[in-house]
Amino acid sequence: MIGDIISSVFLVLGALLALTTSIGMLRFKDTLSRMHASTKPQTFGLLLMLIGAMIRLGQHVDVGMLVLAGLFALMTAPVIAHRIGRLVYQEQRARDGLISRDEMENPAED
Repeated sequence: MIGDIISSVFLVLGALLALTTSIGMLRFKDTLSRMHASTKPQTFGLLLMLIGAMIRLGQHVDVGMLVLAGLFALMTAPVIAHRIGRLVYQEQRARDGLISRDEMENPAED
């Protein structure tokens, strides 16, 4: 009984964060703002929903798969967001005439 309530709270909070992600994707104007809205609350919302599902499943075998799904999301979301952000930044600089297309293909070592 109490586990069902706690599980429901996690699921509802995760769903609310997913809702804020979708609202941010619709309302924000530029790609970098949309990227921020799509990575931060979406990943945390997914983790909350996975925790709620784990509590609901209890000692079931599928809990391990939920843990792996959460770890995969935590490992890939920041990398993808970084790559998209870097690409958008370089494209914007090229569009503004601050760098040439050749510099984009062979970036200098940081």
